[in-house]
Amino acid sequence: MHNLARLPEKEVEERIAIFQNTLQKNALDGALLTQNIDIYYLTGTLQNGVLFIPCTGAPCFFVRKSVKRAAFETSLEVQPLQKSKRMAEVLKEKYGVIHHLGLEKDVLPMGLAERYMKWFPQAKVVDVAFMLRLQRAVKSPYEIRQLQQAAKRVNEVVISIPHIIQENMTELELSAKIEYALRVQGNTGLFRMRGYNQELVLGMVSSGYAAATPTYFDGPAGGLGVSIVNPQSASMKPIKRGEPILIDISTVVEGYIIDQTRMAVLGELDSELVVAYEEAKKIIREMEQCGKPGVSWQTLYQKALAMAEKAGLKEHFMGFGDDQAKFVGHGVGLELDELPILANGFDQPLEVGMVIAIEPKFTFPDQGVVGIENTYLVTENGLESLTFANEDIIHIPVV
Repeated sequence: MHNLARLPEKEVEERIAIFQNTLQKNALDGALLTQNIDIYYLTGTLQNGVLFIPCTGAPCFFVRKSVKRAAFETSLEVQPLQKSKRMAEVLKEKYGVIHHLGLEKDVLPMGLAERYMKWFPQAKVVDVAFMLRLQRAVKSPYEIRQLQQAAKRVNEVVISIPHIIQENMTELELSAKIEYALRVQGNTGLFRMRGYNQELVLGMVSSGYAAATPTYFDGPAGGLGVSIVNPQSASMKPIKRGEPILIDISTVVEGYIIDQTRMAVLGELDSELVVAYEEAKKIIREMEQCGKPGVSWQTLYQKALAMAEKAGLKEHFMGFGDDQAKFVGHGVGLELDELPILANGFDQPLEVGMVIAIEPKFTFPDQGVVGIENTYLVTENGLESLTFANEDIIHIPVV
């Protein structure tokens, strides 16, 4: 049907085996998965349907559209999705009576949940979202290779930045040039997020006061955006000399997202902002030293917060005032907001194979945002940076 690269069949088999083991440990008869990325992760296709995975035995992907393409792209059994009453009969015939059923409660709309529950009239529902997200947090060698390729593509763009930025060009022009460079490399332009009502285009490309403008996006930088209905990232504001230019960008390879932030300035940056940027680098170096398997996710956040406070920058850390973000890092993979989350309340340990974007940043109202971000792989010896672009502030001469 097509010659696009497929997810290796072995990947699908191993992922399903791990998830079925989780279902068994939690005494679940099976799980009905509906979210597109969870479905892709466990099938290798992104066609529209619902996936039933029993605790033992063969899963089945029930597809609305396109059944033909789904059958071509996945090695799992594919069946057309039937009307609700018939689906209840089909599932009972294939898997028997389901007493304990897993659903993705974090993303499944209530109306759909009520409809799907009619298929399993005797089932008690258990939330499996965190279980599956925790599994997805640990990346396979295949997944790591996609992220490494994405990091190479982002680095190429960072190298080109001095030749792209010009005084008085708008943030949107800069963002468009970056998007073009990534797009022709194969970037989809679609950065998937699991968080409810969270959206992202490219990342945060913004300058001066615009970058420090707070918004709904759950991150340390906001951005004016192009309108009130798109209130984040690049705007029509011209880039001026002396302003911090935040280049927080992502790209996607085979669905996998890398995340990286670098800074640029036309001319020279205010000394206060330079000091803050150097502190951000000190924090990320400390994260590299401390981020070892077994260390809790919240421990890294607490260390970063303590360092910001000691430097007298706590009120600017990860935002400003009531708009401060309460984390310093997040998992990346098929979605931009995966586990682990480096924040208070998460006492889960780092595990070998987890991938984390760590982004200490400082927000100064009316001046801008400075900071750094790298994406790391947790190894047996600690954090290994997948992103590798030069971390120095990019100084662009002006006349």
